[in-house]
Amino acid sequence: MKTMIKLASIYAMALLLLASCGKSPHDQHNHGKAEGDNPNQVLYNQVMDIHDEVMPKMEDLYKLKKKMEEEIAQAPNLTEERKRELEGLIAKLDSANLAMMDWMHEFNPLPDSANQEDAREYLENEMERVKKVREKMLDAIKEVQQKVQPE
Repeated sequence: MKTMIKLASIYAMALLLLASCGKSPHDQHNHGKAEGDNPNQVLYNQVMDIHDEVMPKMEDLYKLKKKMEEEIAQAPNLTEERKRELEGLIAKLDSANLAMMDWMHEFNPLPDSANQEDAREYLENEMERVKKVREKMLDAIKEVQQKVQPE
């Protein structure tokens, strides 16, 4: 029973996080509106496009993790090898989730009044970081889907 309450709490937090992602302080940069004169705005939009591409995958991470936790809990005859495999896959999902959470928490673009060269450099670095987050998330999901039986 405690496990179910814990899972429900985690699920509720995940849904709240997904809902809160709709509007953020980053929206001040006109995400989705390219400004022809401002290459930094275009770069910002590209960074946010990658974020927007993988953010919905957070729910996939949660569902896959829940499925594996249920397999561990509901299969008393589970071999130690399979249990270790599932626990390793759960750890990969958790790591991918944490990478996205860390990136979102740390992403803080410079204001429009900042030095444009500094802003460009910051956004280029963030582009590389968010690409790594995307790769980590997609790789984790793919690996888990290959190793876990569909419902």
